Amino acid sequence: MSMDKTFDAAAAEPEIYAEWERAGAFAAGANARPGAETFAILIPPPNVTGSLHIGHALNNTLQDALIRWKRMQGFDTLWQPGQDHAGIATQMVVERKLAAEGAPSRREMGREAFTAKVWEWKAESGSTILNQLRRLGASCDWSRMAFTMSGAPGAPAGEDGNFHDAVLKVFVGLHRDGLIYRDKRLVNWDPHFETAISDLEVEQVEEKGNLWRFRYTLADGETYDHPVVREEIDGEQTTRNWTPDDDDPSAWEERNYIVVATTRPETMLGDTGVAVAADDPRYAGLIGKSVVLPLVGRRIPIVADQHADPTKGTGAVKITPAHDFNDFEVGKRAGLKLINVMTSRAEITLERNDAFLDGCAPDPEAMALEGLDRYEARKRIVALAEGQGWLDGIDAETHVVPHGDRSKVAVEPWLTDQWFVDAKALAKEALAAAHDGRTTFHPANWVKTYDHWMENIEPWCISRQLWWGHQIPVWYAPDGTFFCEATEAEAQAAADAHFGAPTALTRDPDVLDTWFSSGLWPMGTLGWPDQTPELAKYYPSSVLITGFDIIFFWVARMMMMGLHFMKDEAGAPVQPFHDVYVHALVRDEKGKKMSKSLGNVIDPLELIDEFGADAVRFTLASMAAMGRDIKLSRSRVAGYRNFATKLWNAARFGEMNECVPVPGFDPASATAPLNRWIVGETARLREVVDAGLAEYRFNDAAGALYAHVWGVFCDWYVELSKPLLMGEDEAAKAETRATLAWALDQCLVMLHPFMPYVTEKLWGQIADRPKMLIHADWPALSAEALADPAADRRIGRLIALIEAVRSVRAEMNVPPSARLPLLVLEADDALRALADGEAALISRLARIEGIETVETAPKGAVTITLEGGAVALPLAGIVDGAAEKARLEKALKKVEKDADGIARKLDNPGFLAKAPEDVVEENRERLEELRAEAARLSLAASRAAELV
Repeated sequence: MSMDKTFDAAAAEPEIYAEWERAGAFAAGANARPGAETFAILIPPPNVTGSLHIGHALNNTLQDALIRWKRMQGFDTLWQPGQDHAGIATQMVVERKLAAEGAPSRREMGREAFTAKVWEWKAESGSTILNQLRRLGASCDWSRMAFTMSGAPGAPAGEDGNFHDAVLKVFVGLHRDGLIYRDKRLVNWDPHFETAISDLEVEQVEEKGNLWRFRYTLADGETYDHPVVREEIDGEQTTRNWTPDDDDPSAWEERNYIVVATTRPETMLGDTGVAVAADDPRYAGLIGKSVVLPLVGRRIPIVADQHADPTKGTGAVKITPAHDFNDFEVGKRAGLKLINVMTSRAEITLERNDAFLDGCAPDPEAMALEGLDRYEARKRIVALAEGQGWLDGIDAETHVVPHGDRSKVAVEPWLTDQWFVDAKALAKEALAAAHDGRTTFHPANWVKTYDHWMENIEPWCISRQLWWGHQIPVWYAPDGTFFCEATEAEAQAAADAHFGAPTALTRDPDVLDTWFSSGLWPMGTLGWPDQTPELAKYYPSSVLITGFDIIFFWVARMMMMGLHFMKDEAGAPVQPFHDVYVHALVRDEKGKKMSKSLGNVIDPLELIDEFGADAVRFTLASMAAMGRDIKLSRSRVAGYRNFATKLWNAARFGEMNECVPVPGFDPASATAPLNRWIVGETARLREVVDAGLAEYRFNDAAGALYAHVWGVFCDWYVELSKPLLMGEDEAAKAETRATLAWALDQCLVMLHPFMPYVTEKLWGQIADRPKMLIHADWPALSAEALADPAADRRIGRLIALIEAVRSVRAEMNVPPSARLPLLVLEADDALRALADGEAALISRLARIEGIETVETAPKGAVTITLEGGAVALPLAGIVDGAAEKARLEKALKKVEKDADGIARKLDNPGFLAKAPEDVVEENRERLEELRAEAARLSLAASRAAELV
């Protein structure tokens, strides 16, 4: 069967993937040697609502490259796939679907019916991203598909599993250890979904707004002298407030009020204090005194606290502990009351609010705010402040407002009863593991970020007011006593024993934060809490590949949970993974972050449709330099599609020349210098690729493969082999055929982790094989054993000579059709032997007409210095030396001018301080390119000068 003329990626890829699946090629342990070491990767579980984006494509390409590499090396590999139930995202999708269909709402149909609808949706639409990962070529063991809601009550057939058991065991265990508790604290509250959300689900949105200044009257008729500055502006005397940045005050103004500033007037109803800096001379005499809150009539103290910055605003800060995270901490330090003045829908609630009403007599205007939306209440309060005379002023201000990433509404810091994990206690072992060799971050600098987060970790709010998720295993008795057990029956038994009689119980309606269950991913996917063979074999996993944005939210939680619950035979904590590789962002070609608003989002599926999965994968891997963001362009992907075509054409050349793999071929047996050279080059490639993958330097491995396959094998070995393949020496011909087929096979094997489809197709088309390429043996070639220094030097000098001649022809604009003699000016024995022995090859590849030895170069010749001597190309009458010199010098001047301009910009501290990081980096790269171009043009100009 002859090879196809081209590789049709669209047709071939699904066929090849189906063949891999039919063969069970992805199964855990497939292709493993007896007694092999294990290598496991647990996929960062995509959301069940997700679809493949470019970050997923990068992340999974790198995972797949490692898994395929280790599988071919004979390791007992597992790439564990799965999905996260994505509580709030999934609930939102299903609620919107129900609304679009005109179906009853979630609350109308009830919890059980609604969760059944979610399971139905999951069965119909939840596998979208998994099928997209298949298109990318991901070789996960799909038979072990995990889901973070498997085994939960109401799960349909086919969703069995014990992840729910793991969640219950962890919650109950942590509660019994005193590490889970219920508390009233501030949380990020989404008023649209009426649930607490995590920091990761909050996006910071810059908005134009106002800073309102309010006058709070001092209690008990108190007054004080406030410093002011009197100055003349445009001939008029004005007075303004003194600030610590001014010289001594020029006057003092008696006041019976203190001015506070706020961007959220509606929260003033819950103010319980005013904070000033202890060393602020303006307010030192007021500390310990009180003000009376306008509209409310509540008496609140003036306290000293470091949160108040004398240099910002008025230096006095209203404190609303129940509606601001910073104020909550001030309130704790100062012992201030916490008064929540909003409902779960962010509407004002005052009438039956005992905390609000206690100790005050609110004005009717205040009580009239009852039930208003927070923004409507804001307008009313500002209007009342202006009408009643306690509005001091309004300043326009742009500030950042946190929003729910799903609902797109402003998040409300809200005081509510929630379940929390004592994350600080769990973080201690997780911090230690990142420093004592148990878990290593790559690049190493990410451990500093991890340390910062873990050392400053706050209590982790794990309860969510949703229906889709793991319901909290807590049951309440009528008197509020609660019982935390894995099952309702166990809770009932505990309650009956506690009260000495049968007691009605009500289950906590909340579900757990998605990060709580996904924090159990490394052990839950392997069967824990059951002691399964997979758990014993693959835990801890080898490496976690993840984006930097979830180091804290996911990586930290897996570390904390794994180290607390997983122990070795001696009882010592065991980390969930040995290595954490943190990949960078994929940006657009100009270095900008991709976003829908900018219109620069690159869809990996569109790229796969146009260029094939191999080209997309190789592009991402070749640009995955450790610690550097990827600047992706369609042209790069197109270039790597051409690379696949180049490989295909080289294989067709081999077929046309009857180059087929020879069973038992020993590359060390090659005798021809060219063949010994390619054997050594291939062995060196194996070492570079292995080192790159072992150290997570994917770009180094991919770059070496590209340079070897295109530059060494296709461009040079194939070309240089033609005389041998077409010659009369049958032994040399047979050896070259066998060597070329062997060298091509090695290219296919080493490229396979990055470009699995085209390499698998070629593997099958070149010859009948005992097994598919995905299970072929990874080479164990040694450059020390196989490289031949003499062959390397001979072929290296041959290539250098041909490249030098080609370079001069290109620089001097020599017409391609012009045949020139090559003049040997001086040469050592090796160079002379090369010129004599390879004359025909040099003439064909360098496009020259004969090789002559001369004493001196004629006028109008360009001299080329080589190892062992020098040669010349006579260009008189073919190239106008003066014109070429002028052209090159003009081009050189322009390049040098451009380079100088960029260099001056990069030397300017102002530019470096103000310009975005991607712009600075783009300028640095451009300067490097210009300097390299300048060096090339300078050399070419000096050569052109020889012609004048």
